[in-house]
Amino acid sequence: MTHTTEIYDLTIIGGGPVGLFAAFYAGMRQAKTKLIDSLPQLGGQLTTLYPEKYIYDVPGYPAVKAADLVANLEKQLETFDHDIFLEEEVTNLTQKEGHLEIETNKGTHYSKAVILAIGNGSFQPRRLTIDGADTFEDQSIHYFVKDLSTFSGKKVAIAGGGDSAIDWALMLEPVAEEVSIIHRRPEFRGHEHSVEKLKSSSVQILTPYIIDELLLEAGSFYGIQLKHAKEKQVRRLSVDSLIVNYGFTSSLDHLKDWGLDISRHSINVESDMSTNIPGVYAVGDISTYKGKVKLIATGFGEAPTAVNNALHFIQPDARTQPMHSTSLFEKINPEVFSG
Repeated sequence: MTHTTEIYDLTIIGGGPVGLFAAFYAGMRQAKTKLIDSLPQLGGQLTTLYPEKYIYDVPGYPAVKAADLVANLEKQLETFDHDIFLEEEVTNLTQKEGHLEIETNKGTHYSKAVILAIGNGSFQPRRLTIDGADTFEDQSIHYFVKDLSTFSGKKVAIAGGGDSAIDWALMLEPVAEEVSIIHRRPEFRGHEHSVEKLKSSSVQILTPYIIDELLLEAGSFYGIQLKHAKEKQVRRLSVDSLIVNYGFTSSLDHLKDWGLDISRHSINVESDMSTNIPGVYAVGDISTYKGKVKLIATGFGEAPTAVNNALHFIQPDARTQPMHSTSLFEKINPEVFSG
């Protein structure tokens, strides 16, 4: 997606579930919208950390896998032709005359209003600190799994001991030729049910081991050397791909630099989801107010409130209480209702 100097109506920062629904609802209100996220795929932590975990607090679903919920939200968003910018981390947000300026690590965006749906903050993976690891990033060494089919028929090793590492191992088991999981401790940190499934699977469990060295031949990656965490034992493992899942780091320090009112790692908002900066709204886990309950369902409810009030801020004559969704959708897609 190419950067332009065009000023959008709404820019939603954060592509997790609440940000996705906010973008969809903005489309319902026919607002020119863009969405920015620091990760290489939409879905936020649900996609990156917990794709196989079930969620139980989404209305209408007795239980839904995180990956399935995100897939449905993405399909819903496809109704509208929004501009989406991935792998862009917002570094600054400033007020200009008549609009807001959003600086990222890749360029500058312009918007009349901004909705922050950044969860617990922009986060980046903890990378493998071994010589040469950066050379093979996104080739043989991965920190995100964008497409399972990429690993079809390959020998794959996963480094990590938490829920997401176990999830990826179990998801790759029927896809890859061979799957190994490496953890530096004897026991995994994942949920008991997931650990039990892992132990019952064909995934090779290597504990307690630490990745000690990359195995290279003529400059090409062909595997990893493992060192036992307590003994002098060394083991070599031939793999095509290594997925590193050592967790993520996140920071909210930059929000204070933007001038936002922060308390306890959250942005204080009013009942209309507005922050102390005119034209800037916050929804989901990043926002807080008296009596706030931090659930995905809560964020889904906050999203339309923020969109409606942001559009009212942009155009004071605009309705803050629009028609019901059926009427809005009929207006946007009359062919759906013509039969």
